[in-house]
Formats: sequence, structure tokens, C-alpha cells
Amino acid sequence: MQGFSGLRDKVSVVGVGTTAYGNFPDMDEYGLAAEAFRNAVADCGLDKGAVDGLLTCRIPSYYRMGEVLGLDPRWTITLPGHGRMSGIGLIEATIALTSGQAKYVALLYANIGRSRRVFYGGGEMPGHWDPWGFTSPGGAHAMMFRRHMELYGTTTRQLAEVSVAFRSHAQLNPGAVMKEAMTIDDHESSRPIVAPLRLFDYCLINDGAVCLILTTSERAADLAKPPVRISGFSGREAYRNSSIENFHIDFWHDQVSASGDEAFAMAGVEPADVDALMCYDNFSPTVLFSLEGLGFCPRGEGGRFVEGGALKLGGRLPTNTDGGHLSNSYMQGWALNVEAVRQLRGECGDRQVEDCEVVTYVQATPCTRTIVYTRA
Repeated sequence: MQGFSGLRDKVSVVGVGTTAYGNFPDMDEYGLAAEAFRNAVADCGLDKGAVDGLLTCRIPSYYRMGEVLGLDPRWTITLPGHGRMSGIGLIEATIALTSGQAKYVALLYANIGRSRRVFYGGGEMPGHWDPWGFTSPGGAHAMMFRRHMELYGTTTRQLAEVSVAFRSHAQLNPGAVMKEAMTIDDHESSRPIVAPLRLFDYCLINDGAVCLILTTSERAADLAKPPVRISGFSGREAYRNSSIENFHIDFWHDQVSASGDEAFAMAGVEPADVDALMCYDNFSPTVLFSLEGLGFCPRGEGGRFVEGGALKLGGRLPTNTDGGHLSNSYMQGWALNVEAVRQLRGECGDRQVEDCEVVTYVQATPCTRTIVYTRA
């Protein structure tokens, strides 16, 4: 993404706010998002009236959200409720800020999937894009991992290292949903969902909301918390194989690789400089695919790379230090970006990565995005 190289460090995350995660049948998206917004505004010490940009995701009405918050923004964008939208949204807000379309942008995401019993099993009305009714993202990722097993000899015990590492982080996170200890044997004995994936390979479903506030790095210097710079970003789409039954073809390897290379180059860092990784983990195999694509290990070596607790705190690459989608909460990538900010601020307590200066967020999806955050 050579055309964006001039945007390195031009925008910073200055405020983050989250709600509790769980089951809140008495709340709707607007109430949860308003709570996260209030927390983010307080976090950075900004008067809410200064917010003149609004991005909403998985919230039914952007204008109703603005009404609830009491905002009349200059710039607005609303995104569909797909996990891949978090990286897209952060990059779009960065471009809006650097082009002068807004001065302070609030990015809001809310989810009421737990209390409303949303199961994310795919489309309710399969069409010609979904032959034989195959609409399950879990089934697609099971096919992907089976292919990885056959090509590279990867095992489910290696895959278990991902879920076990993230659960160990969730146990250190007061806000995480899942805190019961997990071992590799626990993973292997959990019930199959779509073989070879088991219960602990699947993300959670829960209610909650997230807010991030972005501004230019120049304005960020006047706010309450140390700014976290957006130093690099890039993206690639994989639409030719974007139907669920085609996910397995190439693990999005080329897209992740190109996106990572460009984001690292823009930020002036290399994979070896990354202190922590925030990796979109709707299903545990995605983590292996992301590690390989970003160059943390050779292609096909993801299973071997994660062995021995490599993704745990103190390991070679601490990953999803809040517990991720598998054990903290399913906020579809948004909360992982909040965790990146908190790590770089040094606010993570028992799960803090020592001397954390560079954190990368990656989403390996049909809309792959990589974002490199650095400590100002």
C-alpha cells in the first residue's frame, strides 16, 4: 500500500471503551453502544461534543445511534455486521481524519447475539452461492483445517495450543467470559462440532459493545492518555474464492502475506519487531493461517510454531492477550484492537506484555486487513 505510506503515524487511537460481556436481555444495541461510548470519551478526557465523525457496525440505525448519543457528525459511515469490518472500519476512519473529513471519530460496535440467540450458522435462505445448504462458517473452517492437516501434517493437538493459550490469557482478564482452566487434553476430549473442529475451536457468542476514538496524532497530544499510533495498514480481498464452500482453497495465504508485507513496510518494522499479535480468531485454525501468512513461520509450519506455549505470555509471540474470541468475547475484531491499545499503554495488569512497543492486528478473511500499532 505504497500510496498510504505518507499516513504513517498520522492518526492515533486516543480513547477506548468497552462494556461487560455476557447475556443482557434487557439491553439493546443502542444502550450497550452508548455505555461503551461514554467509557471511551471518559478514557481520553474528550468533550463528546468534539466528536464529529461516527462509524457504526452491527448497530441497526446510524442516525438513531447519533440521536441517542446527542451527536450531529460531519462524517458518518455504517458497516454490516461482519467480523471483517473492524479492520476495514479503522482504516476508513484513518483516511477520513487525514483527509480532513472529521477531527475526532468514534467507532462503535455492539452485539446482542447471546441474549437474542443468534447462532451465526449461515444464511437462513441458502441460494445458488450455498450448494447443498452449506452455509456454516464453522464447516468451512473445518474444511480448511482438514486440508492443512493433509497437506502439512498438522494435528489437532497442535491446534489445541491456540485455544489453551487464549484461555490462559482470559484467566488473567477480569472482563473475560471464559475463565475455567483448559488443557490440551480438555480440548481433545471436548465434543466435535464439525470434525476435525471441536467445541473449544469455536468463538463465543455474547452481548457487549466496543468504542474506539481516533484523531490526528497532532491533536492526540492534548488528551488524557498516551496516544497509540496507527503506523501501518494494508488490505487484500479474496473474492474469487469467497463463497463458504471455497474458503479452503488457499487459506487466504497470498492476501495475508501481501497485506502484512505492506503494513510492516509502511510502519518501518518487521515481524521480528512485533511484541504481541491480535489475531482474528472466529475459529482457532485462522490463527495458524495468519501466523504463516504474516511470516512468523514458514508456510505449513503454523502447527509446529505454536507448540510449547509459543502464543502464551512469555512465549515467542504473545497472541490475543485478552483471551480473544475463543475465551474473552466475540466482538468481531473490535475488542482485539482495544487490547492492542491497552497493551501499548501498559494497562493490562497481569496479562501485560513486558516492554510492549509494537502490536499487530490481523484478520484472515475474504477481506484481509493488517494494522500495525506502535507506542508513541
